Amino acid sequence: MKIGLVGYQAGGKSSIFELLTGTAPDISKAHTGQLGTATVPDQRFDDLVALFNPKKISPAKIELFDTPGLSRDQGEGNAQRMSVLREANVLIQVIGAYAGADPLSDVQSFEEELMLADMQVISNRIARLRENIKKPRPDRDELQTELEFLEPIEVLLNEGQSLRSQEFSDEQEKHTKSFSLLTRKPLLVLINTAEADFDADKLAAIEALGHPVIAAPAGLELDVQQLDEADRAEFAAELGLGEPCRKQLLRTIFEITEQITFFTSDEKEVRAWLLRRGETAVEAAGTIHTDLARGFIRAEIMAVADLLRLGSEREVKAAGLHQLVGKEYVMRDGDEILVRFNV
Repeated sequence: MKIGLVGYQAGGKSSIFELLTGTAPDISKAHTGQLGTATVPDQRFDDLVALFNPKKISPAKIELFDTPGLSRDQGEGNAQRMSVLREANVLIQVIGAYAGADPLSDVQSFEEELMLADMQVISNRIARLRENIKKPRPDRDELQTELEFLEPIEVLLNEGQSLRSQEFSDEQEKHTKSFSLLTRKPLLVLINTAEADFDADKLAAIEALGHPVIAAPAGLELDVQQLDEADRAEFAAELGLGEPCRKQLLRTIFEITEQITFFTSDEKEVRAWLLRRGETAVEAAGTIHTDLARGFIRAEIMAVADLLRLGSEREVKAAGLHQLVGKEYVMRDGDEILVRFNV
């Protein structure tokens, strides 16, 4: 899953990218975007590592995409930048709350930009469908059906309604999947503040628009991270910084991705895996290795919370807290899995 850092130019996206990934921005990728990875903080993973003391550890990671910033003057380059945004699965709008910036206005205008971009994609497709339906084609019925599913979406966008909160039918999902509609993607607003505190009323005004929002002095924390380790605590205290906002940001970003974490653990390796919420044991097996899904027989499942509380798999089984499940078992966040398979 690709998490896109998006927004207008000079909002601080590249600072957020560097803070979260530890990778300095590459100027040569300013027009195409830059990829990096960040480790998802998870106390359960840390506790499993302490329990097993494994030879190898593999925490869960998310992919971050620092996208090109949009121009505020509606420049011609915005259309190309919007097409890059479609590569992301989740959008994190970064807004710089300094130099007289108005975060609420930025959120509203950016959402309008996303809706206009979606409108153009849908309207262009509808125009092509209407033109092709006039011709004696063998697939006219299929094209007519697609048109009937797309027209209500065009109406919503014309009315200025984001598609993020709309209920789509299975057919609408099918016919719009290839468009990667921007206002269907989960969006988190990240206020990049110049100080440790931010006006709670301004945060509430943005939340009232229906967007989750978080404020963090990412630029300040990045400056602190670049100091000698001996000086970091002192400067952080002087600036009023509490818990490192990097961990808070990563946790919040992960929460909106509609993913869960499951684990595989033993003395050789403790590993955290990411899976879409609602997916099954066989899909989890395939995440680990395709052979596990292909030859899936059943899986042993226990809750990591039980494993950590009781101290060993043997004790979890003795307490009757482990289960054998089939392919259709829906994985839960915090499951520990052992796949039995044969290929």
